[in-house]
Amino acid sequence: MRGFLHTPDAPTGHGLVLTHGAGSNSNAPLLAAVADAFCAAGFTVLRCDLPYRQARPHGPPFPAMAAQDRAGLARAVRLLRERLPGPAKIFLGGHSYGGRQSSMLAAEQPDLAAGLLLLSYPLHPPRRNADLRTAHFAKLTTPVLFVHGTRDPFGSVDEMRGALAPIAGPHEIVAIEGAGHDLGGKGSAARVAGTVVEAFLHGELKFAGPRGRPR
Repeated sequence: MRGFLHTPDAPTGHGLVLTHGAGSNSNAPLLAAVADAFCAAGFTVLRCDLPYRQARPHGPPFPAMAAQDRAGLARAVRLLRERLPGPAKIFLGGHSYGGRQSSMLAAEQPDLAAGLLLLSYPLHPPRRNADLRTAHFAKLTTPVLFVHGTRDPFGSVDEMRGALAPIAGPHEIVAIEGAGHDLGGKGSAARVAGTVVEAFLHGELKFAGPRGRPR
């Protein structure tokens, strides 16, 4: 496993594994900002590279490696759980491809993570609206927070809302007005990260208790 471990000054005892999109890595500004914001809220965060990115510094993932990427995510969850004391809850998520693989892993292993954070889920390739990446949604029972830009070419917010109907578990979508697939880019990463943490801790899914501690 390769990545960065964010350790909070006032830990809640819970953790988050966070990973990147297809053309990026764990140094993506959005990923770093989200990890910092969760760490400030008391989470231990493992911000990591997927196996395909560890194998190649550039280029997109190969479909044939997707199972290896999910195995890497499962390994990251186990490693983070081993580092945290007591009955820690581990949450899992990522941006675009990383979030998609996280959701597929949760559909395969529903007890692996306590909840999912999916940033800019790639519902379909741009301009190929019929090629939906939702076959596993019906098996998804883990609570999911989707965060989606209103100008995302990989799926509109309305398309996303329609696609979530098969998900059996609790789910919520938070729209970032005017944002594209990168959720605003480097200049607004910290602002978006604040919105993400607020929605995760205090939104409808109630991942957080009265003192900001995950339930």
